[in-house]
Amino acid sequence: MDLGEIEQLRGELAAFVAEVFASVPRRDQRAKGDCYLRGLMLDGRRKSIQPMAERLPDGDMQALQQFVNQSPWDHTAVLQAVALKTVAVVDPQVWVIDDVSFPKDGKMSAAVARQWCGALGKQANCQVAVSLHAACDTASVPISWRLFVPQEWADDERRRARAGMPDAVGHREKWRLALDLIDEAIGWGLVPQVIVADAGYGQIAAFRHALAERGLDFVVAVRSDESAHPADAVPAAPAWSGHGRKPAARYRGKASSLKDLAAETGRKSYRQATWRTGSKGPMRSRFRVQSVRPAGVAARRHAMAGAGGSAAWDGVLPALTLLTEWSAGQKAPTEYWLTSLGAGTALRRLVRLAKMRWRIEHDYREMKHGLGLDHFEGRTWRGWHHHVTLVTAAHAFLTLRRLDPKAQAPV
Repeated sequence: MDLGEIEQLRGELAAFVAEVFASVPRRDQRAKGDCYLRGLMLDGRRKSIQPMAERLPDGDMQALQQFVNQSPWDHTAVLQAVALKTVAVVDPQVWVIDDVSFPKDGKMSAAVARQWCGALGKQANCQVAVSLHAACDTASVPISWRLFVPQEWADDERRRARAGMPDAVGHREKWRLALDLIDEAIGWGLVPQVIVADAGYGQIAAFRHALAERGLDFVVAVRSDESAHPADAVPAAPAWSGHGRKPAARYRGKASSLKDLAAETGRKSYRQATWRTGSKGPMRSRFRVQSVRPAGVAARRHAMAGAGGSAAWDGVLPALTLLTEWSAGQKAPTEYWLTSLGAGTALRRLVRLAKMRWRIEHDYREMKHGLGLDHFEGRTWRGWHHHVTLVTAAHAFLTLRRLDPKAQAPV
């Protein structure tokens, strides 16, 4: 947007800011929030504080620096207000867990480390954040964020102090951060939807088990080499000699890979399904649904714990539904998902849910290229969270306008 378009939205934006920044007690601080959001939405190559302040008629670089980097306003309260306002309008069908990386120079920015950087497609110096999004076919909004803290930051008091990292914050695996985000959103009063995630989360049995314990349905991507038994496999115990401990029931056949289970009947058993219409027409492929029992040490441990211990466990591994895609021209299935939804669920629904992650990639592109998500140049924990919260608010404001049939486009 140019300055003229931004000016046409001043009244609408002011009302939005007054509502979602109501937890920020000072009026002048809320005014800085309004200014920062206009800077994020205004045309310009860089959305860091200095260039934004220079582009805005009322831009004050020092005031904006103080608002983002030093002011102690609670970013969580603002994220909650934004989520409560926008999620109901989006009417999501899924909650998507994902993560995003921010390439960085140096080693003093909060939680920066050499790690896998999706933005660059390689190991690099970066920050990584886990995010939760509410999505439907036509729109999506971020709900909240967690900055991943690598293990090397856990006891580095010097860097932690310089970055202003809270004492209570330490290293926590990304899948646990994802669960924290889900629990937080539910605590805010949001109604949970089917959880969707890529294989970085779906492959972790503990993550799937934790979702099931919470009573949450999920459709998560997994790797083809994960092992499982067919759903009709039955564990058996050897005959007991009458001496010593009775032998435990277990599966006598070796578990197969999901790849082998999915390919056993050939591509002829796969049915065509269309999940949405893209820029080049309907997006369709061939899919198969079957029941399996994920195997492995983690699966056995969780099943045993759920039964109340080894003595009470009957050896049966819980069944999940396996959804696989076999793309045209390929010699084997190409994509794999495990879901808690039953195998009798309509194929088109399963496919649509599994493929809903594309909306989040759209979010990230808009927030990075249009709203400066990765343009923050500060190093502090507080500054990063304030900037990401402000970008989330700007994205929500624009999403609400797009979804409002009464909204007038700037002229």
